[in-house]
Amino acid sequence: FSITRTSDELSIACPEAVVPGDAHCERGWRCLRVAGAVPFTVVGVLTSLVTPLAEAGISVFAISTFDTDYLLVKETDFEKAVAVFRQHGHTIQ
Repeated sequence: FSITRTSDELSIACPEAVVPGDAHCERGWRCLRVAGAVPFTVVGVLTSLVTPLAEAGISVFAISTFDTDYLLVKETDFEKAVAVFRQHGHTIQ
């Protein structure tokens, strides 16, 4: 789960199975977790992941936490995203 509140909205990212049927939401996302903790001193990790996806026309919803990053891609783009990551030397488990 990820809960983010700004002055304009409240966003909750969670498994679809727990979302009420009448809730206003966008369904059909798959989550990829960046393995391991990413120190704040490391620069460009997220860029190295999202740039190839953008170049492949894949939309990304990124969530960052203190420990790591998560990339959500549409279910219809998931296999393509995995292939793009592998082409760019990223390991998918």
